[in-house]
Amino acid sequence: MLEPRIEFLSEKKLIGQRLRMSFANNRTGELWQNIMPRRHEIQQAVGADLYSMQQYPPGFFTTFSPAAEFEKWAGIEVTDFGAVPPNMESVIIPAGQYAVFFYRGLNTDASIFQYILATWLPASDYVLDDRPHFEVLGPKYKNNDPASEEEIWIPVKSKR
Repeated sequence: MLEPRIEFLSEKKLIGQRLRMSFANNRTGELWQNIMPRRHEIQQAVGADLYSMQQYPPGFFTTFSPAAEFEKWAGIEVTDFGAVPPNMESVIIPAGQYAVFFYRGLNTDASIFQYILATWLPASDYVLDDRPHFEVLGPKYKNNDPASEEEIWIPVKSKR
């Protein structure tokens, strides 16, 4: 089945916006509608990739509930936080190990995450780590398109 590459990520700095939401009350569209018209205001961008980042509270997936809230960010990687535009914030993705999955398909299809968390992870040599989860939306990402491509980064640490 779908196998990730395991990669050590150096710390990343993002500038963007965030919203509290749950899977039952998904506000992702609202978040991206707020930031996309303003993305050009973000200075010192490292590249053109967009980052969709989730910060889940500890134990979020252990006692999973679709109504449980988490923080979701829409942002761009930057070299520094010298110029944060008004009504935007900065956040750091800490360094650490990640399982990186290549995904092609609709961004509304949650089956990839079900596979990663319920099938791949329990059978792997890893457990979830308490760091941000994120997706890198590169040049081949197309919102709501079955040919869309992205990378899904899941924070992991060794079971041993």
